[in-house]
Amino acid sequence: MALQDGVDLPVPAFRESWTKAEIIDRFEAGMASAATTLASFGDTQAVAPWVVRKAGQVVMTLPRIVLLRKFLLNHSYHHRGQLTLYLRMLDVPVPAVYGPSGDEDPFA
Repeated sequence: MALQDGVDLPVPAFRESWTKAEIIDRFEAGMASAATTLASFGDTQAVAPWVVRKAGQVVMTLPRIVLLRKFLLNHSYHHRGQLTLYLRMLDVPVPAVYGPSGDEDPFA
């Protein structure tokens, strides 16, 4: 998506049910694709405008590098936060995310 000049909504819906292996495979393929895409970007391409349209009308324009920050990083942080919340609600010890969690014994 970052290689395109923008997107025209609506974006196709995703499947609702995935196997664990499918989720892991898609995540790993997405990360490899993102790494390749980022490595190919020069300064000019990184700051070029990226446009969201709906029915041909411009909804939002932002530099491509901002798109990458929001989709690749901020969105991942959001889901990591959701995961840790769900683990806590299920009384499952939270693993290290950004270093040791409060559920790990640093002296073990």
